[in-house]
Amino acid sequence: MSDLFAQEHAVPLAEALRPKTLDEVIGQQHLLGPGKPLRLAFEARKPHSLIFWGPPGVGKTTLARLMADAFDAEFLALSAVFSGVKDIREAVARAEAVRAQTGRSTILFVDEVHRFNKAQQDAFLPYVEEGLLTLVGATTENPSFEVNSALLSRASVYVLNPLSTEEMGLLFERACAKALQGFTFDDDARDRLIGQADGDARRLINLLEQTRTAATTAKRTHIDGAFIDNTLAQSLRRFDKGGEAFYDQISALHKSVRGSNPDAALYWFCRMLDGGTDPRYLARRIVRMAWEDIGLADPRAAQVAGAAAETFERLGSPEGELALAEAVIYLAMAAKSNAAYVAYNAARAFVAKDGSRPVPLHLRNAPTRLMKELDYGKDYRYAHDEAGGYAAGENYFPDGMPPVAWYKPVDRGLEIKIGEKLAHLQELDRQALKNAKK
Repeated sequence: MSDLFAQEHAVPLAEALRPKTLDEVIGQQHLLGPGKPLRLAFEARKPHSLIFWGPPGVGKTTLARLMADAFDAEFLALSAVFSGVKDIREAVARAEAVRAQTGRSTILFVDEVHRFNKAQQDAFLPYVEEGLLTLVGATTENPSFEVNSALLSRASVYVLNPLSTEEMGLLFERACAKALQGFTFDDDARDRLIGQADGDARRLINLLEQTRTAATTAKRTHIDGAFIDNTLAQSLRRFDKGGEAFYDQISALHKSVRGSNPDAALYWFCRMLDGGTDPRYLARRIVRMAWEDIGLADPRAAQVAGAAAETFERLGSPEGELALAEAVIYLAMAAKSNAAYVAYNAARAFVAKDGSRPVPLHLRNAPTRLMKELDYGKDYRYAHDEAGGYAAGENYFPDGMPPVAWYKPVDRGLEIKIGEKLAHLQELDRQALKNAKK
C-alpha cells in the first residue's frame, strides 16, 4: 500500500483550500466579476463597512479576510453568539493601539451579527463613524429585520448566493488536486457529495474530509457511490435519492402549495424533513408562501403559518413538525392571490427609478405655529368626517405624479370583496372630480 494511507493530514482541508487572492474565490461573480461592486472596492483599496448576507458556506469569512489583506488592515473577528459589549470594547481598544503603533486601520469581522441586540449593535456606531473600525458583518438572516437601522444605514449590504452545481464541481476538483491526491472518485460519488453539500462550500469540504478519513482507514483509493452510501450519514442517501437538488425540492413544495395540491405539498414537505432539512428553514418558507401566494385572498393563511412557526419553536422536533404540516395543507387549500406581491414589486420598482417627490402641503403634519403659517396641513380632509368615511376625490400622491394602479385584486377569496370596495371608491372619486369641474 502507498504511504498515502499512513500520512497524517495535519492541515485541515478547509484551511488548505482557503483562497489567498480574490481570483481564487469560487462563486459570487455577481459581486466579484470584472466591474462588479466588490471587485471595484478591492481595486480602489478604499474599505467601507458592509454586511454580507447569505446562507452558510458561501465565503463570507473568506471575503472579510481577503479585504484585510487587500487593504493592509488589522483583522479582528468576533462571533455575536459568544461576544458581548465587553468584547466589543476590547476590540476597540485593540484597534486604537494598532492605529497608534502602526497607523493601520482595523477591519472588525462580526459573524452572526444579527444575534447582537440593539445596544450591542449601537456600540459599534461611534467607531465606525470616526473611521477607527471598518465593520464587516456576516448574517444568514435578512438584515432589514435583524440589523438596526442606524447600523444598516452606515453599511452596504451585499447578498451572497449559494454556490451553483458548476461552482461546487470546481471546488470539488480543486480539493482533489490540492489535498486528495491519490484518490479517485467516480461520477456517482462526485454527484452525491455535491448534491448533499447543497451549495455550501464548507459542507462539501467537510464531507470530503470525512470521505478522505474513511477511505484512508479502509485502505482504498477509488471511491464510488456505494462507498459514499456506506460511509456517510443515511440522510445523504435519502436526500440525494433520485438526484433532486435541495432547491429543486423547495421549489416543488412551493409550487405544489401554489397549485392547491395538498398531497403533493405534504410529499415534498416530508421529503425535505426526511432528508435532514432544518424545519426552521421550512417554517420560514411556509410563512413566505402565505404572504406571496395567498396574500389578501385569505389573510388567515399568514396567521396560520406564523402560528405554526412559533409552535415549532416552542415544541421542537418531532412534535412541532405537525403544526408545519397542517400549515402546508391550509396554504395549499386557501384561495390564492399574488396581487399584493405584484403591487409591492411594481411600487418598489417605480420608487427606485423615480425622483424624491415632495409631500403635498395638505398631507403634511403641522405641530408648530410656523408649520401652520407655511400652510402645512391646510385643506386636508379628515376622512372620518366625510360621507361614508371616505374623502372622495382627495389626492394622496405627490403633486404631478402620474396615475398608477398597482394593486389589482383577483376574483378569489376575500379579494372579491376588496375588489368590489375598491371599484366603489374609484367610482366615488370619478363622480367627485366630475362635479368639481362643473
